[in-house]
Amino acid sequence: MFEGVKKNFGFGCMRLPVKDGEVDYAEFNKMIDTFIENGFNYFDTAHGYHSGKSETALRDCLVARYPRDKYILTNKLTQPYFKTEADVRPFFESQLAICGVDYFDFYLMHAQSKEIFAHFKKCRAYEQALEFKAEGKIKHFGISFHDTAEVLDEILTEYPQIEVVQIQLNYVDYDDPAVQSKKCLDVCNKHGKPVIVMEPVKGGNLVNLPEAAKKYFEELGSASTASYAIRFAAGCKGVFMVLSGMSDLAQMNDNLSYMKDFKPLDEREMQAVKNVCNVFKSMNLIPCTACRYCTDGCPKKISIPDLFACMNTKNIYRDWNADYYYGEVHTKNRGKASDCIKCGKCEKSCPQHLPIRDLLINVAKEFEK
Repeated sequence: MFEGVKKNFGFGCMRLPVKDGEVDYAEFNKMIDTFIENGFNYFDTAHGYHSGKSETALRDCLVARYPRDKYILTNKLTQPYFKTEADVRPFFESQLAICGVDYFDFYLMHAQSKEIFAHFKKCRAYEQALEFKAEGKIKHFGISFHDTAEVLDEILTEYPQIEVVQIQLNYVDYDDPAVQSKKCLDVCNKHGKPVIVMEPVKGGNLVNLPEAAKKYFEELGSASTASYAIRFAAGCKGVFMVLSGMSDLAQMNDNLSYMKDFKPLDEREMQAVKNVCNVFKSMNLIPCTACRYCTDGCPKKISIPDLFACMNTKNIYRDWNADYYYGEVHTKNRGKASDCIKCGKCEKSCPQHLPIRDLLINVAKEFEK
């Protein structure tokens, strides 16, 4: 579909292996080598991933070690890094320099929503990205998107030059009225835009399943729970690439085992997916993907995704473990849920549009009795 892209599975570099607070280059090198040796070549990053360390890790572990024609590199223009029209080009040029490349294969307007799109328009960001393409500094122009299908339709109508759209899609969010994965996918198909899938395992939430859900996949055989989630996304109409944020070589090897010779879910597997979805709907879990966009601007240094994970774990297992992690790990040297001052910065940056302030009140009631 796009020249040079070898397969329909990509390496999302948002959750890289970490050792002593830094990206673990030894592990990352092994993962990159394994990925490329198995015939895959698509890598996705953004300046904010790992606080800028994702880009530098790719420069050192991929760009410095492989010829440019051996990999496809996607980067993004992210709202916090440009305030005015004049800021866009210098930031883009700095990304090329940081990554050590002369061009990006794909360059996406990052995390588009109605509000963020307005800022991009004000700064002529789309027009400037198209200029970069005309100059040969990007090959393909697209967007990543977190909002309603209606907003997506408006953007694709206004900018038909968009070549590709990255959306959140997984079997839990497929019919979710907030995320609207299916509706967004339908809009992309209507406009003829190939789709890149992010969060196919919902930030790991579809890997470590509650026992009531896990049994449906175990009845099918020994395949990993992640395999059903990623294959579900890859089998949707219009999807040309599915990203996985792999954090170690074991995850990499598991993903490659079923994506190297990809087969869509069969009827029996699809029924198991539906059963798992019903379990999740009955548990009232917080649909946080742990992207961590919410934590950067928190004045109270509250580790919001970790506290939500504790809440979900408590709802699933009802044991002491979640209480221990809440009190002794995630709030030991950081803010507690009750420390929230309701400033709302977190909610403005949340791609899932979660009512974080209200949810933190519930977390405090559960863990700070």
